Order: sequence, then C-alpha cells, then structure tokens
Amino acid sequence: MRVEIWSDIACPWCYVGKARFEKALAAFPHRDEVEVVHRSFELDPGRAKGDVESVLTMLTRKYGMSEAQAEAGEDNLGAQAAAEGLDYRTRGRDHGNTFDMHRLLHLAKEHGRQDELIQILYRANFAEERSVFAEGDERLVELAVEAGLDAGRVRAVLADPEAYADAVRADEREAARLGATGVPFFVLDRTYGVSGAQPAEVFTRALTQAWGEHAPLKPVDQQDAEACGPDGCAVPQQG
Repeated sequence: MRVEIWSDIACPWCYVGKARFEKALAAFPHRDEVEVVHRSFELDPGRAKGDVESVLTMLTRKYGMSEAQAEAGEDNLGAQAAAEGLDYRTRGRDHGNTFDMHRLLHLAKEHGRQDELIQILYRANFAEERSVFAEGDERLVELAVEAGLDAGRVRAVLADPEAYADAVRADEREAARLGATGVPFFVLDRTYGVSGAQPAEVFTRALTQAWGEHAPLKPVDQQDAEACGPDGCAVPQQG
C-alpha cells in the first residue's frame, strides 16, 4: 500500500502531522508493507528566492494578526510539537521560498533518502537557530549531505533552476486535481484522503480501513500466454 503526503517545509502542521502519522504507522501491523512518498506543495510559491522575513512578520502581514496573536499561535504550535516529542523554536525563526528544497527532495527520492532529507529539513527549519533560507545554497548542501546525498550532485541541482522543477510542479498539479487546498494532505492508496495534522488515532483508522480494502489484482478469465519474468522470456519453439 502506498501513502502519499503532500507537504511543505515551511508548514509547521506538516512537521507535527508527520510525527503523528509515523506514530500510527509504527503501530500498524502491516507497516513494513506501506510505502510512504513525499509530494511537493508550496505554501508561498510566489515568493522570490532570497526574499526572507521573520515568521512573526509574515503572520502579521499575511493574516492580519496582531503581534500578540502571532506569538500566541507560535506558542500553541510549540506545545503541540512538544507533545509529539519535537523541538520547536517559537521565536526567531524566518520564512522564505521552499522551491529548491522540494527539488532536492525529488533528488533524494531517486536515491532512497527522501524521508531522511525531509526530516532533516523540518528539524533545521523548526528547531535549529541557523536559517534554511538566509544562508544560501551551501546550507542546503550541508543538510542534504547529512541525509546521505552527494555534495557535488546537490550543488549541480541547485545551480540548475530547471532540475526537478517539472517534478515539483507535477506534484502541485496533482494536489490540485485531488482537491488539496492545504497541507499536510495524506492520500492512502489513492482511495482515502486525510487533511491536516490529525491525531494519531485518525491515521490508525485510515490505515486500517485502506488496508482492509487493499487487494491484489484479480485476473480476468484468460488463456495461458507467453511472458517475460525474472528468469527470462519464454522462447517459442520451432515446430
């Protein structure tokens, strides 16, 4: 069974929601048969690379909050994160464009390191003092190498703005087609959708229900026919 998760590194509820989903998945009896794929979703796609501002400034400007309201919201998020065993800096974080991070996540997927990278990016953005936005490409290189990627390959991707750009945009188009207007958005076996950072119990029910309806393909009535398999191809014998 496949679970696809649309998310953004700038999304605190994606950070919390991933932890809650993983808690449910860890206790799921068929967890070893569940493939998790992370999909791209930019919360602020129109922001220019290099346009960085504090999270509190962004919240007051974008949502019309007072500074006190923005601080209270961050404090609540900090408490929610702590309840899941996550570190969360409620003050001093910044906000910027995440497109390059999504491109690197597609690179990481090719090398089987996608989950490692997204967790490292979340930790760096939400828990560490150093910015993932303001320090330039070398900060992303450092984090990608920590996830097990080759530094030269990471630099090459960051230097080419079109590398994996189509993959990011394809994910975002697919999110729109599926009706996702926010993240995190979880799609189980292309049958069930779960929106938001739901409690672990909700993910447990969703996994159980999706697994219960997950079945192997049923063959239609058919005759034996030649095919290729792991041991090679059936070779017709000359009569």
